[in-house]
Amino acid sequence: MKRWLKYVKPYLPYFILGPLCMILEVVGEVLMPKFLAEVINGADSDIGISVTSMVLMILTALMMMAGGIGGAYFGAKAAVNFATDLRRDTFAKIQEFSFANIDKFRTGSLVTRLTNDVTQMQNFVNMLLRMALRSPGMLIGGLIMAISMQPSLSLVLAVTVPMLLITIAILIALAFPRFQSMQMRVDALNATVQENITNIRVVKSFVREDYESEKFADANSRLKAAGMHATKLMIIIMPLMNFFMYATIIAVVFFGSGIVLEGDMPVGDLSAFVTYVNQILSSLMMVAMLFMTTSRAMASGKRIGEVLDEHPDINDEDARYPDLTVKDGAISFRGVSFRYYKDNDEPVLDKIDLEIPARSTVGIIGSTGCGKTTLVSMIPRLYDVDEGEVLIDGVNVRDYSLYNLREGVGMVLQKNVLFSGTIYDNLRFGDADASDEEVQRFATYAAADKFVSTFKDGYDSEIEQGGANVSGGQKQRLCIARALLKRPKVLILDDSTSAVDTATERQIQSALSTELEDCTKIIIAQRINSVKGTDMIVVMDDGAITAIGTHDELLETSETYREIFESQSSVTESERGEAV
Repeated sequence: MKRWLKYVKPYLPYFILGPLCMILEVVGEVLMPKFLAEVINGADSDIGISVTSMVLMILTALMMMAGGIGGAYFGAKAAVNFATDLRRDTFAKIQEFSFANIDKFRTGSLVTRLTNDVTQMQNFVNMLLRMALRSPGMLIGGLIMAISMQPSLSLVLAVTVPMLLITIAILIALAFPRFQSMQMRVDALNATVQENITNIRVVKSFVREDYESEKFADANSRLKAAGMHATKLMIIIMPLMNFFMYATIIAVVFFGSGIVLEGDMPVGDLSAFVTYVNQILSSLMMVAMLFMTTSRAMASGKRIGEVLDEHPDINDEDARYPDLTVKDGAISFRGVSFRYYKDNDEPVLDKIDLEIPARSTVGIIGSTGCGKTTLVSMIPRLYDVDEGEVLIDGVNVRDYSLYNLREGVGMVLQKNVLFSGTIYDNLRFGDADASDEEVQRFATYAAADKFVSTFKDGYDSEIEQGGANVSGGQKQRLCIARALLKRPKVLILDDSTSAVDTATERQIQSALSTELEDCTKIIIAQRINSVKGTDMIVVMDDGAITAIGTHDELLETSETYREIFESQSSVTESERGEAV
């Protein structure tokens, strides 16, 4: 409860005023049948009493209307604000997750928890504020009025109410696991939709629309089955409640008519008694619906709680120098080993030792899957090492605050990602305060200004989600410009010029060497020409460093490097021959 009270306290007035307004409606609900009985009873004896009761009924109706509107308004305000803050904190917690934490939850599941699950909590809070006092108030008030009118006739309720309560308890016990299963199916459906829409171009290029449609249909059918399994309880509960209600009313009318004929109870009182019975059983139905909503909200609350309780495995808790910033960019790997799956026998990185001097340019080359990207991911702590340590400027990366560490490291990932918004918006991810001139200057360094200038709106051109309306090479250059604008002390380019031509690549590398001479640059590449002119080339194979040196040195000393060079040289010569 402490977790949820955090979201109640800022809006406590709404949480108090909503139920208080509903009490006005409850008072009116309880008084109305009594006034109606006086109208009916006074019709034959004292018309003045009937008129007075009618006036009181009108005033009571106005009071009920005011209470109902107020209760609905304050309930909605409280629920919406509760959900807004909960969604904000859940999203903020996800932003703290490391890659390993995110891997634990599927993307579709996180989307569901931020949307559907929070909405279930919002609906629960709204219903709770409107029903928490109203339903018990009507139940207690109705019982008191019914017993005071005719105690003997009230014995009918002593049979039906316990039976109804037992039925409600059984249904609630059955509901919780069903709603939990349904939310998991929502997760699966969201994951399918998200994956399909994100990769729609791949789907179309391989003509796999039918396969994706079948996969979606399967996830949709599973959700339908889980939804129907849960909804069956909702289908059963209303007819069951109505059965108990009308059976009780029939019993009351049957036994009550005899009491009326004997002259022990006026007709108006019997009419009021029937109304109170209806109120009592209706309030129990509301309680049942509230508990059903509670059951679903508990399932959603548990899932949201799992996100809020997840402890980011990469954090600042052990940072010894939280105010320290990256100054020079000298990098050291000392005995670094790493496994993505900690129970695997074979490490992805195995006892890596590497020294990268400050302000140097280093190339890393090797076969696909040899651990190049994993190695550089250790520098900004996208993952933490299992063994050994990574140091920047002689300080363990764990001793920096994550903010200061990552502010000092610019990284262009293998998968280039742009966000919806203008080109200016995307490039200012690197520096939110950069002027238009600075943005354009760094875009020029990344060879992006030339093509951006051809767009009708230039840097104000809108980028679609994921950069869908620019080519792969254009996307790479914009991502490089974004990283350069950050002015990092360490710049990591992870195969980030693979989609550009060699002339453009040379232009980018020339700008890097002249305009970012105070920055340590690490270039991961598949093409030897991309790293040929670097100060040092690191050759990797199967998670280990096999050789280090300049291009000329490695041609002499590294068989792996020489094989890569010769294979790429032969391909180039073959292409030239075909062109001739």
